[in-house]
Amino acid sequence: MKVSFLFIGLNHVTLLGRVGGDPQKRGSEDHPVVLFTLATHTNHKYSSGEFIQKTDWHKICVFKPKLRDCVYNYLKKGQRILVNGRISYNEFKDAEERNILTTTIIADNIIFFQ
Repeated sequence: MKVSFLFIGLNHVTLLGRVGGDPQKRGSEDHPVVLFTLATHTNHKYSSGEFIQKTDWHKICVFKPKLRDCVYNYLKKGQRILVNGRISYNEFKDAEERNILTTTIIADNIIFFQ
C-alpha cells in the first residue's frame, strides 16, 4: 500500500480597521499597484483598571485590476474596511546599502463599510 502526503501551506490574513490615508497609485503602467495603510487596534486592561489601546499599522497593496480601480476611486481616509489577503515579506537595500525588511498585505478582497 502506497501512502502519499500532500503538504499544503496557508498564508491568509483578515484585517478589520480604518484607512490611514487616501490610496496612492504606484508602479508602472504595465505593473500598476494601489497602496494604502490600515490601522487596527488592540485594547488591553491592566489589573489596575487602566485601559491601553495599541495601534498597529499595515501596508496594503492591491494588484487585482478591478479591485485596484475600485479602491483608488472610492476608498477614503478614515473609512472602515475589512481586508482579506496574504502576508508578503520583502527585503531591499536603501541608498546607504543597508538591508531593509518590509511586511505587506497583498489584498485579495476588500469589503467597504459605511
